[in-house]
Amino acid sequence: MRTVSDKLLEELSQKAKLSPRRRAHVLFHQFSDPVQRMVNAMEPGSYIPPHKHENPDKIEAFIILKGRAACLNFDDKGNVTEIHIIDEKGPEYAVDIPPRTWHTFVSLKPGTALFEVVQGPYEPDSHKNLAPWAPKEEAGQDYLKTLEEEIEKKTGK
Repeated sequence: MRTVSDKLLEELSQKAKLSPRRRAHVLFHQFSDPVQRMVNAMEPGSYIPPHKHENPDKIEAFIILKGRAACLNFDDKGNVTEIHIIDEKGPEYAVDIPPRTWHTFVSLKPGTALFEVVQGPYEPDSHKNLAPWAPKEEAGQDYLKTLEEEIEKKTGK
């Protein structure tokens, strides 16, 4: 059995703080498994390019373990359509993202960690489709600031 403990979350948080991407993860699955499970630690300043899972369609779910994060959904033109704040103190703790839904996450608090479940198996060439209207990861810091402003404007958080 594998567990998610305070020790694991602290170790991942420290790795995320030292990572240029401001993220770290631990896998609970093999790439060939039909269901992928992992813990993702992410720090403020981490930019995850908006993406969706289609061809093949995959459902993705996230449960907050520690901290606070925003899940943003977009329309096909890149307009933010929904923002859900998931927080270890509630009132929302998880998001379930249907296939073909543009989305990203923004860390709102140091030490944020999420448990992720997504349909597998993992195929690097088709796992996710990056949004054509959003910058690639290495060029996304200005866009991340725009997303953070949008979160503040729409939620006050």
